[in-house]
Amino acid sequence: MADEQTPTILDQWGITARELTDLVAANPSLRGILFGYVAEHQLSKIFQNDPRIEQHHKDDDHDRTRKGDLVVRYKGVDFVIELKSLQTNSITKQNDAWAGKAQCDGSDRRTVKFPDGSTIDTTCLLVGEFDVLAVNLFAFENTWRFVYCLNRDLPRSKFKKYTEVQRCQLLASLVPVSWPVCSPFVTDPFVLLDRLVDERKPH
Repeated sequence: MADEQTPTILDQWGITARELTDLVAANPSLRGILFGYVAEHQLSKIFQNDPRIEQHHKDDDHDRTRKGDLVVRYKGVDFVIELKSLQTNSITKQNDAWAGKAQCDGSDRRTVKFPDGSTIDTTCLLVGEFDVLAVNLFAFENTWRFVYCLNRDLPRSKFKKYTEVQRCQLLASLVPVSWPVCSPFVTDPFVLLDRLVDERKPH
């Protein structure tokens, strides 16, 4: 992390904040990349600043064997959190209630093998591939707010070309999210982490 004396990226590149803002507005792909990393940073701060978290880190983006944007250690157990954002074109508002869909899939296609021996190439994420899904709701009200859901409680794929066994193991690509929050999402991730810790304790 750069210190206060290190020139900002604006200084290094010789552009103003207005020029960078205009570049981001004119290039949706640039905005998507920057927004994703800023969202990760905002999520990381939530856990980093909470004394209940013993440790946290992010795995290498290029390591395709590890899914998740943040790994946190809580009560001696490591949990993988996957972060997703809302699709802007899915957002609606009725009275004071917001609704939208988070795109919950991978950036690359990969070959997935199932318990029955079948394989498919897909961008869908797997049941159990991470512990908790976090969705940032910035697009609702331009405020950094996150909601959380256990991986196992997320909807499954309904793609007809997949078999029943495959659909049961694949998460849906689009997940409905609302504000005020509705089940299975919650605003406090520690409610979910406590549940997982209790389940993983030896009996």
